[in-house]
Amino acid sequence: MVDHSAEPWYPTAAYLYVLHLDGLALAWEYLRRHPDYRLDWLRRHRRPQAAQQAAHRWGLRLLEDPALDARDAHPAWLPGHAAVVQLYPDADPPLDAATFAFWRIPGHKQLLHDGKGLALIARSPGHCLRFALAAGLEDGMAVAYAYRGGAAAPARGQVPGAALADAKPRPTPTALLELHSLQALDATLAGASLREVAEGLFGVDAAADWYSDGGLRSKVRRLVHRGDALMRGGYRRLAQLPPLEKGRFEDDAKRP
Repeated sequence: MVDHSAEPWYPTAAYLYVLHLDGLALAWEYLRRHPDYRLDWLRRHRRPQAAQQAAHRWGLRLLEDPALDARDAHPAWLPGHAAVVQLYPDADPPLDAATFAFWRIPGHKQLLHDGKGLALIARSPGHCLRFALAAGLEDGMAVAYAYRGGAAAPARGQVPGAALADAKPRPTPTALLELHSLQALDATLAGASLREVAEGLFGVDAAADWYSDGGLRSKVRRLVHRGDALMRGGYRRLAQLPPLEKGRFEDDAKRP
């Protein structure tokens, strides 16, 4: 049997960062693996006028480099995700108004322009905070928050996300499912068989009775199917994007 231990998809340790990704970051992980998305990225210089249209088809304002995983990439998703908190200068603040305190927001902070406005991403172990900053907002100003989807606002005077500093939750079953789905997807994209996928995810010993253990085969088959489905459009649910009309993407993808 071929030894796959040196292949990038084989060591589960390489996927541990997935355990701490939020929905938007997971959506990027699935999207960046799509062969047609990678092709659109390669064509962006040759077809600059079509690049933005291609980005919009994928649910992005701008195309992002698929070689970058969620720790380094900054995909600019089209608006609508409840995880993004919008910050505005408070024009009529109360005496105990919260202030925008950039350095009190926990985690590693990154400022970027997403094609429409200034965005702030703050990552700490197990958490990712995303903000859209209104024009004119400066450090120390009284700040007002806007949330989508009924998300709870912070208590008055509290810096958003301050309570999340140093939080290190244990991986949830859902996070482990995403890790295994992405690892299984990478393995199948590399041409691995279902049994080879099982060895990479669960170990050689677990796959030793492959032909008699129908349960393991079914589990691996479900993971492979799930990863492929999320790559081919299911990621839009993670990013809270509307689903594409049936057949529309396939027609667009066939255009020269």
